[in-house]
Amino acid sequence: MKNYHYPLSHQVYTTDQVKELDCLAIESGISGFTLMTRAGQFMFDSIRQSRPNAKTMLIFCGVGNNAGDGYIIARLALEKGIAVQVLQLGEYLTGLRGDALQAQLAYFSQGGENELFDSAKEYTAEIIVDALFGTGLSRDVDGEWANAIAAMNASAMTAYIAAVDIPSGLNASTGAIMGCAVVASETMTFVGRKCGLFTGKARDYVGKLRFYDLAIADSITQSFKQTMAGEKCFLLEHSIRLPKRKETAHKGSHGHVLLIGGTVGMSGAIRMAAEAALTIGAGLVTVLTHPAHAAWLNLNRPELMVKGVESPQELLPYLQRANVIAIGPGLGADQWGRELFNACLETEHDKIVDADGLNLLSQLSVSRTNWILTPHPGEAARLLGVTVHAIEMDRYDAVAKIQRNYSGYCVLKGAGSLVADGEQTAISTLGNPGMATAGMGDVLTGIIAGLRAQGVSLQTAARLGVTLHAKAADLAVAEKGERGLLATDLYPYLRTLIN
Repeated sequence: MKNYHYPLSHQVYTTDQVKELDCLAIESGISGFTLMTRAGQFMFDSIRQSRPNAKTMLIFCGVGNNAGDGYIIARLALEKGIAVQVLQLGEYLTGLRGDALQAQLAYFSQGGENELFDSAKEYTAEIIVDALFGTGLSRDVDGEWANAIAAMNASAMTAYIAAVDIPSGLNASTGAIMGCAVVASETMTFVGRKCGLFTGKARDYVGKLRFYDLAIADSITQSFKQTMAGEKCFLLEHSIRLPKRKETAHKGSHGHVLLIGGTVGMSGAIRMAAEAALTIGAGLVTVLTHPAHAAWLNLNRPELMVKGVESPQELLPYLQRANVIAIGPGLGADQWGRELFNACLETEHDKIVDADGLNLLSQLSVSRTNWILTPHPGEAARLLGVTVHAIEMDRYDAVAKIQRNYSGYCVLKGAGSLVADGEQTAISTLGNPGMATAGMGDVLTGIIAGLRAQGVSLQTAARLGVTLHAKAADLAVAEKGERGLLATDLYPYLRTLIN
């Protein structure tokens, strides 16, 4: 399996990996307080850039190193004449240790003061800094800590909320919400990008994301990257790279996609997938669908070849001509769909399996190295025999388990789609809420199938397909807005992007 050699700038880390990288930096001779000071300075500068005219700042501090960052920000704000109020949670006098205590004392030496957080009071400021929890949070937030988070979120309409490293209450490794979490306007994260900032519920809490490596030498990060244990995660690139077509190219040069699906009353999904495969550049696209609507499925898209089939025996001549199969959109779970699906499992073709194909697969014990599975959280839950909530609590674990159980490649769709291959997990940072509409997944299936038909690897088809899909949706939304976005609205943008 050939994997993508991602640049350091795209690496994403779990909580434990970030801690290890932080320790390596300190072992190299950089003091922990120096790193903390750099983080606080960057955070303060970022806040000033976002709200240059703000005169009041409210900082919520916990008892860990994030609190130290908060106290450094407070000291810098004092020096600039900003009215600062620091609210301390946890043990008032004995809670802070080491570098965080040093930062607190430096703030006090400049005349700064703090006070205990009181949930009965109302607090207001133009800037609110969340320095409660860092990346080590492992249990649900409760008590006064939950009250403090609620107080920050209550000010969201009037205040700019800046989170230190990660919004408090967000799991840094998974992106799960630990009971409640701060809804930040902006998050400044340090040392390494955390996995939990990029997928699932995190997208509602992180806000604008900024990153600073604290000037840790690339040699340390590069060395750590080579020795990291476990599956590696990285951010997908936004660039689109496909080779220029030869002048002598013909339709047979760019692959033949065979799409199977569309039971009675469900013709739309397979049609959208097929048209996406054409739009992305596949040379030939054939749809095998239920005879009930085969005659008119390509009525206003005559470039599609459509055939109605009653039984698996009718597949053979079409299988001989195709080089990739996409199965599942609108397939249904009745005898017709089940028999066609089982017949496809027996072929050697590369496959993209989606929708009802995944639901049928969840009832079997089958694995293939040459397919791409594209579940949304509901389908992922059926594949693993768990709840949707369990999927969303740790999307990284879910996509890895599906890939291990079924082999090949898995795309777990949703906010921050993930692509797993058993060695690496790629994370999409593109896409928008407008994509939460019927047919988007079917279009993705067609895109991936069309790319594979043109000769790119399954791995590249999965990763590039996710990028093209989300980027096209972002372009469509930039022009006309999120509400009312249709899956078929992506086609013209896809054609532009692929060229």
